[in-house]
Amino acid sequence: MTRDISLGQYYNTGSVIHRLDPRTKLAGTLLFVITLFFPCGWPGLALVGCFLLAVAKLARLSLRMIFKGIRPLWYILFFTAAANMLFSKGKILWAAGPFTISREGIETAAYLVLRLVFLIAGSSVMTFTTTPKEMADGLEKSLGFLKKIRVPIHEFAMMMSIAMHFIPILSEEFERIVRAQKARGADFESGNLIVRGKKLIPLLIPLFVSAIRRASELALAMDARCYHGGEGRTKLHPLRYGKRDMAAYGVLAVYLAALLLLLLRRFQ
Repeated sequence: MTRDISLGQYYNTGSVIHRLDPRTKLAGTLLFVITLFFPCGWPGLALVGCFLLAVAKLARLSLRMIFKGIRPLWYILFFTAAANMLFSKGKILWAAGPFTISREGIETAAYLVLRLVFLIAGSSVMTFTTTPKEMADGLEKSLGFLKKIRVPIHEFAMMMSIAMHFIPILSEEFERIVRAQKARGADFESGNLIVRGKKLIPLLIPLFVSAIRRASELALAMDARCYHGGEGRTKLHPLRYGKRDMAAYGVLAVYLAALLLLLLRRFQ
């Protein structure tokens, strides 16, 4: 359930990926997401998968941990695969009324599901190896040029950092509420998916109350510490690029060049 949500969770293994500058990891994640949708076919998807596995290996993260965040989304993956298999045209392998399953439909469904899985896994690697504070600092530093046109980058990065902090906190709070209701005799396991979903709706009220209370306490704490935005503020650990970051950008360049080569060959 919500314990399977990996977004916002940080797992420190002391790897070289963890020690990279957050700007490098943000650029790498952005490049990974963009190249994931390159129309390179199966060879390109295989290269993307190998790149993801290599990064996970360097980060010392197990595949079980990375793909843990996919469990809550398996319904979306299932419906995506079913829609593509049942409504794609091609060589028919099975037919029942208006529904048909073709060889091309199965291939398209597998391709799209794998892309979604890689997208979720890549995002999980980013959050596992980067703290919300580092992510906010990297985003603020990378988009600092927007301050010249009066875009509140610091405030946006702060909001993102707070939101990332709140995801695992609210997840644990929801699990606590569910356990408390089960101890009082509530049954959330029986019935179909719709029935179980309706049973969880009343739990949203105490969850929203808890979220609002935590947000109010955070606002009071920030006000008590005289927080007034990023103007004139200094950082204890300013971001600096190192040799490992230059090497990481070199690897990203090679990865991008390989995908572009596959793309050119595909359309020749």
